[in-house]
Amino acid sequence: MSFDCARIARCASATLIAALSALGGAVHADSGSWSSHQIDFTFLGFTSTYSCEGLQSKLQALLRTLGARQDAVVRSAPCERGFGAPEKFASASLRFASLQPLEVAPETAPAEADAAVAGQWRHVELAPHRPRELDLGDCELVEQFRDKILPSFATRALRNEVRCIPFQESGSAYTLQFDVFVPGKP
Repeated sequence: MSFDCARIARCASATLIAALSALGGAVHADSGSWSSHQIDFTFLGFTSTYSCEGLQSKLQALLRTLGARQDAVVRSAPCERGFGAPEKFASASLRFASLQPLEVAPETAPAEADAAVAGQWRHVELAPHRPRELDLGDCELVEQFRDKILPSFATRALRNEVRCIPFQESGSAYTLQFDVFVPGKP
């Protein structure tokens, strides 16, 4: 008995599409649309402090890693202590767009489907030096990013191993793994 892999894949795809349609609409896993977000973020940590520029740089790196649209803007303010000096409550305003998988109901207008952007799921790991801009001392930043900004992205399969111990880097550890929907060819 031989297996026809292509036939099995078509059957599995048809079954999945039928199941998703029964839930109220088909999900197009290979296309999405941009969703705009504006978030005011204030870092409240015990272990690390950031200058306004340092917080801005870390947040930009995290947005890039998660596939935010290229026109993302991160502006830190107010910076009371001056350039490069650590701020007690460093804050930033983020304006960005994230790609959300396109859910198309049978009655959806063709214009909406035409505005779709090719997308794919990509595995991401946030940990010390992944991306390279993150360090062990960024544990609390990753924790707050997870809670306040990550929900703006389409994610799945979240594996949350963030254990931050206030006032000390030793003993703190973080690994945040998930799949995120990003622009690109499926």
